[in-house]
Amino acid sequence: MTLLVKAMPTGEAIVKVTPQTARWHYVGFEARRLARGRTTRVELPADREGCLVVLTGTVDVTVGETTWRGLGGRASVFDDRSPVAIYAPPSSVFVIEAVDDAEVAVASAPGTGRHGVRLIESESMKRSVRGTGANTRYVCDILPESEPAESLLVVEVLTPAGHSSSYPPHKHDTDALPEESVLEETYYHRIDPPQGFAFQRVYTDTRDIDESMAVGDHDVVMVPRGYHPVVMPHGYRGYYLNVMAGPRREWHFRNDPAHEWMIAR
Repeated sequence: MTLLVKAMPTGEAIVKVTPQTARWHYVGFEARRLARGRTTRVELPADREGCLVVLTGTVDVTVGETTWRGLGGRASVFDDRSPVAIYAPPSSVFVIEAVDDAEVAVASAPGTGRHGVRLIESESMKRSVRGTGANTRYVCDILPESEPAESLLVVEVLTPAGHSSSYPPHKHDTDALPEESVLEETYYHRIDPPQGFAFQRVYTDTRDIDESMAVGDHDVVMVPRGYHPVVMPHGYRGYYLNVMAGPRREWHFRNDPAHEWMIAR
């Protein structure tokens, strides 16, 4: 089974990953494009929490008895500003109406309903810089482990042209806390300009998984386990929205020992 999920070029549904299609246990992800004035519904199952991320455009969102108007506003995921998101417990329904052309994503993972629905405002999201030199990338924590949720971890990363990301290669597929945790992960890629591509490799120590992919705009890469670096070619910026979930809501990773030497330099 390939780990690359190609995007649909037209229509509302861009891409969708479920535990069933991914043949794993925790992470669900989908992205939708909405023309101005269009309304869509996303229903969370009775055993899964969700996080709606307004990637671009402006939307009105209703969950239960609560409506938020005018959410979002980014013209592009490459804008120098954080998104807006909404967390919702299991069995919730997101009703999303596009005020203008918009793109939204919904992440889901197991939940029992311990936390109520809430708006996650862009001003509350921590932004940071990781790496140095051609390994520099820019991070926005949308739903980190320091914020309430049962399983979900959601983050977006912008990688400049010619830079590497998720690098040195690291993995989180072994229950060895506090050194490493088990987390499935999806990468939702956007490319600027959109005719470009990224390279992503997913591989394990034993090489029972070793897949290298040319990733296009709106494509998803699934990471069930293993190391998963990303490289942007010259001339093209990369963005990805990460969704992670596993048996414990903690992000601890191990670098590939073969490449860890560069950290000390």
